[in-house]
Amino acid sequence: MGSGIIEFKVRTSQREEFVDITPLVQQAVTQKGVDSGICHIFVPHTTCGITINENADPDVVTDLSETLDKLAPAEGGYRHKEGNAPAHVKASLVGSSESIFIEGGRLCLGTWQGIFLCEFDGPRQRKVWVKVIDD
Repeated sequence: MGSGIIEFKVRTSQREEFVDITPLVQQAVTQKGVDSGICHIFVPHTTCGITINENADPDVVTDLSETLDKLAPAEGGYRHKEGNAPAHVKASLVGSSESIFIEGGRLCLGTWQGIFLCEFDGPRQRKVWVKVIDD
């Protein structure tokens, strides 16, 4: 991993949960001192993901989780016998990275948007990698 990448860890406490990591990502941007640029966020895991969605109403993440459960149910007749096949499917659906513009040293997120680490195979300690690029 290059020296320009900031890593932080997130400890999850449930099998499935959405953890708002927006303040941690903003802290990485602030640490780099970039006024205008782009922030790339990546999780190097196959059973969790990163998404941007509403962080004001907790029912939104509940709806997301319940919908993903319908798309990749626990009992889905999977071939992967490790017991976490639904987590792999959900992580692929959500994705492992996001990119966000930076202006004025701040992440350019909409009024209600937050950045979430999506845990699908917890509890675990997860790594999040952030790369901040100056214009």
